[in-house]
Amino acid sequence: MRLVHVLGTRPNFVKMAPLIATLRERFADWPASIVHTGQHYDRAMSEVFFEELGVPEPDHMLGVGSGSHAEQTARVLERLEPVLVAERPDLVIVPGDVNSTLAAALCASRLGIPVAHVESGLRSFDRAMPEEINRIATDHLSALCFLHSPEASENLAAEGISANRARYVGNTMIDTLVALRDRFGARETARSLGLAPDSYLLVTLHRPALVDGPLLAEAIGALERVSAEMPVVFPVHPRTRKMLGAEPAGVRLVDPVGYLDFLSLESEAAAVLTDSGGIQEESTFLGVPCFTLRDNTERPVTVRAGTNTLLGLRPERIAEIPALLSGASARPTQAPELWDGRASSRVADVLAGW
Repeated sequence: MRLVHVLGTRPNFVKMAPLIATLRERFADWPASIVHTGQHYDRAMSEVFFEELGVPEPDHMLGVGSGSHAEQTARVLERLEPVLVAERPDLVIVPGDVNSTLAAALCASRLGIPVAHVESGLRSFDRAMPEEINRIATDHLSALCFLHSPEASENLAAEGISANRARYVGNTMIDTLVALRDRFGARETARSLGLAPDSYLLVTLHRPALVDGPLLAEAIGALERVSAEMPVVFPVHPRTRKMLGAEPAGVRLVDPVGYLDFLSLESEAAAVLTDSGGIQEESTFLGVPCFTLRDNTERPVTVRAGTNTLLGLRPERIAEIPALLSGASARPTQAPELWDGRASSRVADVLAGW
């Protein structure tokens, strides 16, 4: 088969790097191209993945950049169509739930090209989230839906998506963590920042619902209170830094770090505060307590695993984290089913038969 992989954001690279590598190894005679839409275009947020994860350089750079959801989706549609017409793939593979994913699925479907969706079936049941619309539409457009958790099959069935399109393969993001564990474990990034392992709260916040209004100031105020009890380190997403204004007291702001350094910080943190879906998964695999500043999660498997606590979109609850940590039981050590580093091989098995 001739394949085209369409990637656009930092989490996309994490999910797709092991799959691209596995498919190239298993099916060396299958032509495969990588399209980088450029939805994340900052070097610290995307290009570093080509170096740290060993992803081959993209064959096509679309350079869509930032903009509204409509602008990004439209640019990907416009710039991807001639690429797919020229490449004539038998299958377009897309990961996740970002604008690039939806646009690629739409573009391929209009051209009559089958789509495979990695990380299919996740639902927050909150259609105010742009990602939720992207997930739903992409799943309905896909010929193959690769699932990473049991509830995903239930979600697809509830929407009338045929079970013969769904394949439960596990979490390709975890394949990346397994492959890189020795490398990020040896980096000791916390010590390089003057932080003792298991002593600090690692923070990552970027969603518009939180950073585009007054809730961000409330969150920073709560983090300042937490910093009186434990160190707080915050690698700041460019979008969030733009909204922050003055430097917060007691909260250590650092520039975005490479993926290996971030995993090193995450694996040695006492806890993580986030609004990111992928970090809920990473922290679950690593056994690090995660506090999610959202009203819902499309990854309930992480809550069932006992690592993830939903705080709601209530920044005042951040101040409770030290007490919640002190009252917590031992860290869970059992990863969810099929989060074992072999999801990409199972995807390859499916494609071999398909």
